[in-house]
Amino acid sequence: MKFGVRKPSIKKSFKVRTTGKAKRAMKKAVIPGYGKKGMGWVNNPKKATYNKVYNKTSFSIFSLFKKLFK
Repeated sequence: MKFGVRKPSIKKSFKVRTTGKAKRAMKKAVIPGYGKKGMGWVNNPKKATYNKVYNKTSFSIFSLFKKLFK
């Protein structure tokens, strides 16, 4: 488990920004629960628990910049 600052990944952040709106819309049309809040707990509770703890115990370096310059 990671505690503290997360290491940024250029590759992953580029992938997130370029994954299209059309792709998400198509998945939402085909998969009934896609994009709904809380579906992680239904599909994979172990992974959802891990992600919840991970997101509460680690933070991005970019979030520090946002707080400093706000």
